[in-house]
Amino acid sequence: MTAPLDLPVDLPADPPVATDLRYSTEEEDLRAAVRALLADRAPHPDVLARAESGAGHDPALWRTLAVEIGTAALLVPEKQGGQDAGHRAAAVVLEELGRGVAQLPFLTSSVIATETLLACDTPAAAALLPALAEGAVCVPAVPLTATRARPAGDTVTSVADAAGADTFLLLTDSGLYAVPAAEARITPQVPLDLTRPLAEVRLDGVRGELLATADAGRAALDRGLLAGAGLLASEQLGLADWCLTETVGYLRTRHQFNRPVGSFQALKHRLARLWLDVASARAAARAAADALATGAADAPLLVSVAQAHCSGVAVRAAEECVQLHGGIGMTWEHPAHLYLKRAKADSLALGTAGHHRTLLADLADIPAP
Repeated sequence: MTAPLDLPVDLPADPPVATDLRYSTEEEDLRAAVRALLADRAPHPDVLARAESGAGHDPALWRTLAVEIGTAALLVPEKQGGQDAGHRAAAVVLEELGRGVAQLPFLTSSVIATETLLACDTPAAAALLPALAEGAVCVPAVPLTATRARPAGDTVTSVADAAGADTFLLLTDSGLYAVPAAEARITPQVPLDLTRPLAEVRLDGVRGELLATADAGRAALDRGLLAGAGLLASEQLGLADWCLTETVGYLRTRHQFNRPVGSFQALKHRLARLWLDVASARAAARAAADALATGAADAPLLVSVAQAHCSGVAVRAAEECVQLHGGIGMTWEHPAHLYLKRAKADSLALGTAGHHRTLLADLADIPAP
């Protein structure tokens, strides 16, 4: 019997463990709770009516989502009254908020502001977290299109969810401050996406509580914006998934030439391509959320991958939804236009796809042409 060859084999000491991006039972339960709440309390006609009124988010609906379901506490540590459930759970909430184009300050307050306060790692910042876990709305005074933290002047434009804020986070040359919203002057602006209202915030002459030094505050706000960009991909995923599902359902029932429109091969190919885009967007968004949850070293890279891909998928899905619904998709009463405007606005928020592709090139050391 021949003896086996004794060949050298280079095996890694710790082989990489594949990341499980599937949804856990707890995450699916959370999804079901949020979806049921929005279906009952924020159907599309109500979303459109509130968006037209310019009234801001519904405080009662926000309290139910934030406090009774507990979503505002997902990223808050248990010692500060939170659930410490992590970014993957927050991503599931944002998927459902995107699916329902809900007008609620979860992204700005429960993700960006909460992550910023956690990154400050100071007693003053930590003292604000219990209130956020109980539904208080804290909004960073930065434009929705911000990609990096920069010291703000007396006036900040395009601040999302400013009208319903309790506190603003203001970065100046002297540090990061928590400013009571009652001391700010808020002027509503006309946004592209009526379901995410924007405002000009004037903060000249106001007094706030110092949370961190200028350098530490800038780093903390950068961390908050990174988490916001990473989890915004999940909102874009939920939006795209709704558009695909709604369009497939419509084309199954709409008939032309005595046949379902969805039976035409050209439309089948378009929907198949969109399904593949949504499936890959789900993988990218989940990978970004998992990287943020685990504090992975490659989190910035995965966030940029998710944003570079998911923003385009959401816009394409919304455009296909409008076009394939035909004349009804162009009406004000049908919600398709809400999804198209949210998708377009999201594609500009927290860095465009082009911006994130540039970041990817830098992170991967790809030289510019």
